[in-house]
Amino acid sequence: MASSERFRLLVGRGSLAFAARLRRFARSKHGRATGAALVVLTALTWLRAESPRIVTELQERTFDAYQRLQPRSHADFPVRIVDIDEASIAAYGQWPWPRTRLATITNRLAELGAGAVAFAVIFPEPDRTTPKRIAGDLQASDVPERDLTMALLARLPDHDTMFAEAMAKANAVLGFAATRSQNDARPALKAGLAFVGVKPTDVLSPFAGAVANLPLLDEAAAGVGGINLSSRDRSGVVRRIPMLFSDGERIYPSLAGEALRVAQGQKGVVVRGTGASGETDSGRAALLDMRIGDFRVPLTDDGEAWLYYDRDRPERYVSVKDLLDPAKEATVKPRIDGAIVLVGTSAAGLADARATPLGQIMPGVAVHAQLIEQILGQDFISRPDWANGLEIIGTVLLAAFVAIMLLSFGAQFSFIAGIVALTLAIAGSWFAFSHFRLLLDPIYPSLAAITMYIAIERTLRIASDKEKQFVRQAFGQYLAPELLARLESSPQAMQLGGEAREITVMFMDVRGFTPISEALSATELVDFINTLLSPLSEAIQGELGTIDKYIGDSIMAFWNAPLEIADHPVRACRAALKMREVVKQLNANDAFGFADRGIAAAEVKIGVGLNFGIAAVGNMGSEIRFNYSAMGDVVNVSARIEAATKSFGTDLLVSEEVARVAKGIALLEAGEILLKGKSAPTKLYALAGDEAVFRTPQFIELSRFHGQLLQALAGRDASGAAVALAACRPLAPEALSGLYDHFGDKIAELTAPAQHGLARVIR
Repeated sequence: MASSERFRLLVGRGSLAFAARLRRFARSKHGRATGAALVVLTALTWLRAESPRIVTELQERTFDAYQRLQPRSHADFPVRIVDIDEASIAAYGQWPWPRTRLATITNRLAELGAGAVAFAVIFPEPDRTTPKRIAGDLQASDVPERDLTMALLARLPDHDTMFAEAMAKANAVLGFAATRSQNDARPALKAGLAFVGVKPTDVLSPFAGAVANLPLLDEAAAGVGGINLSSRDRSGVVRRIPMLFSDGERIYPSLAGEALRVAQGQKGVVVRGTGASGETDSGRAALLDMRIGDFRVPLTDDGEAWLYYDRDRPERYVSVKDLLDPAKEATVKPRIDGAIVLVGTSAAGLADARATPLGQIMPGVAVHAQLIEQILGQDFISRPDWANGLEIIGTVLLAAFVAIMLLSFGAQFSFIAGIVALTLAIAGSWFAFSHFRLLLDPIYPSLAAITMYIAIERTLRIASDKEKQFVRQAFGQYLAPELLARLESSPQAMQLGGEAREITVMFMDVRGFTPISEALSATELVDFINTLLSPLSEAIQGELGTIDKYIGDSIMAFWNAPLEIADHPVRACRAALKMREVVKQLNANDAFGFADRGIAAAEVKIGVGLNFGIAAVGNMGSEIRFNYSAMGDVVNVSARIEAATKSFGTDLLVSEEVARVAKGIALLEAGEILLKGKSAPTKLYALAGDEAVFRTPQFIELSRFHGQLLQALAGRDASGAAVALAACRPLAPEALSGLYDHFGDKIAELTAPAQHGLARVIR
């Protein structure tokens, strides 16, 4: 075979092997998750690149939150709002006012030294109250002295002319509104324009029409600027203001820009765009900034300025009522002198209220005033042209990071790592805003990472469920259900090993089981055991105990392993008390059928011992057969405490360690006994009841007499002990009658010295 053919054969075999491995990987759990990650990453990146409304709304809500957290610092800039407020409306009548009153306001502002007066109001029609218009209305009427009245009116000055003359003396600026409706109206162009780089008319969307002022007024004004708000702010929150307008041929500045230009005595503005000297031309025409006299204003690519708000403060406002009140000149003049004054309205009925990112509602004129303030303070927020690209890269990197972490290290570690990464992204965005006033969106990359986490986690979970189903079908007939469930969720739990843990251990045994077993057949004995152990097991599990094993008629259980259980000694005591009640109920109902079988005077009794301490818990046994269990001295002592119930005549005994930590449980000291393997006696306590019993007056009284009984026995005071015992018996529950019989024997020993000194060793 030629070498070239062997090479092709090897390449073909390698390709087939690679394809086979790729198919196996694609069918595997991680392969499916990787495929889901790629699909989600592609979709998220495309969505961010397209930037639909929902994406921009999330961004802007985030930027609003940043402004609320750190609004623009307040400073007393020379910017004032002459406010047509409710008090002014009440004093001078409803809006619109005659132009003579506006002329009076304008003259008054000029007298007080205003640097520029900008009206955030448009005057497109002649004054309806001007004498000439009234005379025209009289022309068609038949009223007495009509001709004389018309002659008198003709001698009166025109209101619009008076207003124009006042504006000519006051460096006045008027506004206009650009519209999408086609018309031939165009505002007067007062400002000169110079541009560097791209031509602004190539960037700005031309307006189709305008709502402009009367030509008489425009001619008298020193400046004319647009008052429109941004068309991008469709949610009702004002975040941007256009600084430049175009009709396709000419460029008009905004009202704020014109007010600032006129106040500085400048003839025009300079606009800089892409392609300017020192600026990189990205191939997409965009505006960068504009200069108005001594002040630079950064622009968005389409000629708007982001608004960075200060709180709406009353010191910005001067009521028209106060302005025209000579008695208040001393207060008003210092606030007006040298200031840029905007005339507008805050009166509720004039519907000029605007929502802001700070959550405040302010008049539209205040929005223009805040823009002028931030220009004067040169304190701007901006969204650089590279922000979109950075956010797309951030989206890809953050989502990919979460995917890699989740596929490599599992859900828990990747979740923590993802939270750290998201926190860093949000912290970085906040740092950029708080220190550099840059608007960078951390929310979409964060949501993209969360979406990636959910998509991969769900894919892995579905795949894991399929694997568990396979394990269940393959091994369900060989393994116990609890081991099968552990194998499905955590195969590493099948390994041998353990840990030291603080637990509460219970041993339960049936008293007099041998006579009962001798009276029953094998089948009846099994029924008896099942009838007894089932409700006892439910009592243990109802208090979150773990049943270790059944040993004939006995149960071994423990608490706080494998899961941590709060107040496990208390829960173990409650379980023992429930077991006492279960046995009592079973006997009362003849659940074992002893009466039907003719077994006279047969009553089932149990003994329960509880101990608390540290034990070794875990999977114990061999590599092929093991179970979850507990080992240690605490277990052995628990078994011996259970055996000691016979000696003390009561069914429920707990160690001193349990009594110390089982707060609120009704316990009574039963005495000391020398347990097998112990060099010192062990103090035991009888379980009298739960927390409710512990708080009863009866138990409190019993506990007091019980203490006297123990004290008398310790002092070998037989008569005192007998008195205390007699007081205890009527107060004690029936379950403790055997315990007090045991104390009666103790008293008898005091009176019979020959019996004294006998030791009992529990083997």
